[in-house]
This record gives sequence, C-alpha cells and structure tokens, in this order.
Amino acid sequence: MKPCILIVEDEPAQVEVLSYNLKQEGFHIVVATTGERALLLVEEIEPDLVILDWMLPEVSGIEVCRRLRARPRSPRVPIIMLTARGEEGDRVRGLETGADDYVVKPYSPTEVVARVWALLRRARPALAEERLEYADIVMDLAQRKVTRQGRPIHLGPTEFRLLLTLMERPGRVFSRAQLLDLVWGRDVHVADRTVDVHIRRLRKALDLTSATDPIRTVRGAGYALDTGG
Repeated sequence: MKPCILIVEDEPAQVEVLSYNLKQEGFHIVVATTGERALLLVEEIEPDLVILDWMLPEVSGIEVCRRLRARPRSPRVPIIMLTARGEEGDRVRGLETGADDYVVKPYSPTEVVARVWALLRRARPALAEERLEYADIVMDLAQRKVTRQGRPIHLGPTEFRLLLTLMERPGRVFSRAQLLDLVWGRDVHVADRTVDVHIRRLRKALDLTSATDPIRTVRGAGYALDTGG
C-alpha cells in the first residue's frame, strides 16, 4: 500500500523533479496542474499528503489550502506549501491558512522528501511502527504475523494488507472503491465485489469463539474496524 501524494504544481519541471524523487521513495504520485483540478482529485482519491504550490492558475494554493481545511471529511490531510515567497509574513499566512509545512523555492528535493516522511509519520504512525494493536488484535509488521487473543491468525497477502489498512485508521469507514485503491492499487482493475470476498475471508480468519466480529459493515458506505458493532 503505497502512500498517495498529490502534487499540485503547474510548472512541468517542478512536477518532474518532485515526482521522480517521491517515486524513488515508493510513493504513488497523482498530479494536478490547477487548483480546481486539485480540489476535484482530493474528493476522488483521498490522498495521504498534498504538496501544494502557492501560485496556481484559476484558484491559488492558499485558497485550495483553505478549502481543504474546511472539508468535513478528513480535514487534516497533511499539506506542504511550496512557494517562491520567502518573506516571513507569507510563511505565517500559509501556516495560518492550514499548511503543515512551508518550503521556499528553490528547494532541495531531498529536503522535500524528508519533510513528506516526517508529516506522514505524524499523520500515520503505522508508517514508523513495527507493531499495531487494536482491541485484541496485534499485527507484527516486521515479521508479518497477526495474533488475536494471543492466538496466531493465518492470513493471505491480500487479507494482511486489508487488515493493515483497517488497523491504521480504526473506526474510519472505507468505501469499496477506497479499499480497492489502497489494498489492490489504483492501477489494478478489479470488481467492487472482490472487496466483499476478501472481507469475508478476513472475518473468517479472525473468527474466534469468544471474540466479536471486529469488522463493521456500513450499509451503502463500506467497512470499518470497529468492535463497537
């Protein structure tokens, strides 16, 4: 499951440099060259982080940032603002609008990559952890082992990735389309019902006599890891 980075930048050379360096780190890259396109893509793909240029056609980066922060869904997606504006007042304005970090052009791609990792680890602690726990389920990411109530749970590769996605954000409802993107990848074309098949397999593997079903089905919406039922 590669973290998805949305690059919002209208200069082809900047896009090329950022895309190359971030892909080398294993990120999935999506590009928007206008603010309007960026706002549409955020609704479609739910990126893990946004790299946002200040000066954009149609809608400025500052306005894009403001609208992203006003979204009722996932308003705290990390945002790194890129700009040629180096004055302190501009930096303060960018941060006050909701940006998490601020990088002045010209910049070092290595520095941008480091800042991306730092923000992602803060937003998704699982990226820096080797062990995830939720209720009585434990995932050892280093050894790729899962236990429930101390008993080993045997999962196939897809069920492991599916559980990891749910474990990273307990309680969050994922649509089938989102799970397909996160678990199978955005370039893989499979039917929505494939998610249901693997959810059933995951439920069966996690099913213990003394344990409740940890996966909640939300009618018309998707699935969530939620022992509250």
